[in-house]
Amino acid sequence: MSLINTQIQPFKVNAFHNGKFIEVTEASLKGKWSVLIFMPAAFTFNCPTEIEDAAEHYAEFQKAGAEVYAITTDTQFSHKVWHETSPAVGKAKFPLIGDPTHQLTNAFGVHIPEEGLALRGTFIINPDGVIKTLEIHSNEIARDITETLRKLKAAQYTAAHPGEVCPAKWKEGAKTLAPSIDLVGKI
Repeated sequence: MSLINTQIQPFKVNAFHNGKFIEVTEASLKGKWSVLIFMPAAFTFNCPTEIEDAAEHYAEFQKAGAEVYAITTDTQFSHKVWHETSPAVGKAKFPLIGDPTHQLTNAFGVHIPEEGLALRGTFIINPDGVIKTLEIHSNEIARDITETLRKLKAAQYTAAHPGEVCPAKWKEGAKTLAPSIDLVGKI
């Protein structure tokens, strides 16, 4: 069963955020758009490149009214040291969530039981706590956060404009489609 259009389940985890340890729950995600970025583990190879990419686009996510959360199966303590020692991860101004009990990785279907790690999963969640997009792929393939930003804006647009859809390669400000019988076989 797909997680698309389902409500996020209750959770409580700890994170390192802007020099402090904070608690993050499902209630933390309500009322604004949220982007969850699951990664295998701190102190790895591809993960810092993804954190840095997200950090470089963080202002755009904030401008769009979204919070970004990076999640690994490490603890918030590991994330503190990772943030302090990695120049790439040190750029992150968003919460770095620790999920050592695998509560989130299991709930979002990205847990690798044999390794105790997470697959690379990206989830966009609307202000009501409903999952609108998900992408899960193998760990050797890092993502491009600009595509996540594009998907966020498309999800926000369609939420604000029921009855319209965003076609392939849609970018903010581009034309959308209003599905109807008149379009069938004409595109």
